[in-house]
Amino acid sequence: MKTLILLFHPDFKNSTTNAALAEAARSVPGVEVVDMQALYPEGRLDVFQDGAVEAERLLSAGRIVLQFPVQWYSTPPLLKAWADAVLTRMFYVSYDTEGQRLEGTPIMVAATAGNVPEAYSPTGQNLIPLPDLLNPLRATAYRCRLPWAEPFLLYRAGKLSDTELADAAERYAQRLRGWSTEADAIAA
Repeated sequence: MKTLILLFHPDFKNSTTNAALAEAARSVPGVEVVDMQALYPEGRLDVFQDGAVEAERLLSAGRIVLQFPVQWYSTPPLLKAWADAVLTRMFYVSYDTEGQRLEGTPIMVAATAGNVPEAYSPTGQNLIPLPDLLNPLRATAYRCRLPWAEPFLLYRAGKLSDTELADAAERYAQRLRGWSTEADAIAA
């Protein structure tokens, strides 16, 4: 089964961390990485036209990854616009032909944050743990009946040494390989 990674980065050409993760993911058999910002540079999606294309993309996958940098405690705007158009279409407009077919597809978040892990604590600069900031996505997955996989989180994005970045990219690729194997075993 294919693992579909939807990459939501507003400035991917200048990314080091998400670019390294995406490159490592591309080395994993059965993984497709889609640069969503390149497809929708204006940041808008039409529920019917674009929604149909994106619904087919999702339905072709056995697993879905949403990869993005955390920005001001949230997802990039395009990810929200994508969810509003695509998931609304699939689960409210075309549930019987699309949403219902997507149910049961495992989903994982791969998020990068520029600060250190300690900053995401009750006594840290950002107060709230990074996994808790992902709760709106987790609630969405629950609502859409998409099994939630433990997120892949990477801190200090843009500040990692070349060695640290290479190690992180390899951990991501290993996680994708392991998740694929695990999900395939459950489906069998």
